[in-house]
Amino acid sequence: MSRSERLFDLLDVLRRHRHPVSGRVLAQEIGVSIRTLYRDIASLQAQGAHIEGEPGVGYVLKPGFLLPPLMFTLEEVEALALGSRWVAERADGRLGTAARSALARIAAVLPPDLREELETSALLIGPGPMIPGDAVDPALLRKAIRTERKLRLAYKDASAAPSERVVWPFALAFFDQVRVLLGWCELRGDFRSFRTDRIHDAELLDARYPRRRQALLKAWRQAQSRMHDAAGN
Repeated sequence: MSRSERLFDLLDVLRRHRHPVSGRVLAQEIGVSIRTLYRDIASLQAQGAHIEGEPGVGYVLKPGFLLPPLMFTLEEVEALALGSRWVAERADGRLGTAARSALARIAAVLPPDLREELETSALLIGPGPMIPGDAVDPALLRKAIRTERKLRLAYKDASAAPSERVVWPFALAFFDQVRVLLGWCELRGDFRSFRTDRIHDAELLDARYPRRRQALLKAWRQAQSRMHDAAGN
């Protein structure tokens, strides 16, 4: 195991422990001597990791530490390249631009060998079907989700029947051919999905919806699970 991989493993172990853990336990989990562990902790602290503690007391990693560039593995670099390329090709224009910008920023701080791996990654995104254009800027939908605010939608269903809805948006799902807004519909009193290419107008309301986005997403997943179980019986 290389030193960088060992430091990466140590960070992973520390992240799994919310309370101080002894150096001996950390050394056993990583498979190194206690002396090597102390050196590795000092190295991470020198790189900016907020590791608090001391021998005989235990160590804990405080939240907020960003992984140093040298800590990316080759598979992680390939995953970053592939994911960013998918977003750049299949998401809306603004999100695609953000993906390319983020990838360029990552490449700028990588060591030369990993930067070359990122820029020459052989994992490519194949051509996909044409995604219908949206009348409403998807950035507005994402803002509503982030800020947990209600949306007033002008929507047409598959038969082109129009309706006006007030929804509590909590997720945006990306498929190969369509994008789908997930939300609680006040008109129906239930969860509903809305194809973004059928949303003809959207207004971001001042009112925040009464439940947290994470709670709505959890309830939606539970409802989907019940429907799946019922269909299997």
